[in-house]
Amino acid sequence: MNTIDEIIRFNRNYVEAKAYEPHLTDKYPDRKLAVLSCMDTRLSLLLQEALGLKNGDAKIIKNAGAVIPTPWDSAMRSLIVAVYELGVEEIMVVAHSGCGACHMSFGHFREEMLERGVPEANLVRDDIDLDAWLEGFHDPETSVRNTVASIKEHPLMPATITVRGFIMDSATGELTEIV
Repeated sequence: MNTIDEIIRFNRNYVEAKAYEPHLTDKYPDRKLAVLSCMDTRLSLLLQEALGLKNGDAKIIKNAGAVIPTPWDSAMRSLIVAVYELGVEEIMVVAHSGCGACHMSFGHFREEMLERGVPEANLVRDDIDLDAWLEGFHDPETSVRNTVASIKEHPLMPATITVRGFIMDSATGELTEIV
């Protein structure tokens, strides 16, 4: 049995047992907070626990590296929706130690894509610069500063929104603010 089938079986049992009841809430974040964080598996539970967040407290948006690579990407769209539709007043950018996005590059992915059968023709695009799109970052603190600035300076983001950046220790959950 594959992982997705195992998850589906677990889900059926979860719903039948009404195990969801302690997590019932509405769509509005109780703490008027959005958190942009990395998708790293070490942060799956650690992020919310280390921040003292329970279900319903915040909108959690995750991507590779906790970055806003372009002003109109999906993470920025989610933050804009969180502010205007869901009442978010504060945004935390939370990167973490040992992030794999520090070493990302299209050059590395390119070889893996070719090995996995992606045609060479698909790797040359007129509509997007794949080098820039798949480039990671080399300094987490600079990345957090750039992401915070991208959010604050976005033409659709109201100046009244508080935006602060942090790096979380991937093992302990300790936050260090980046100013």
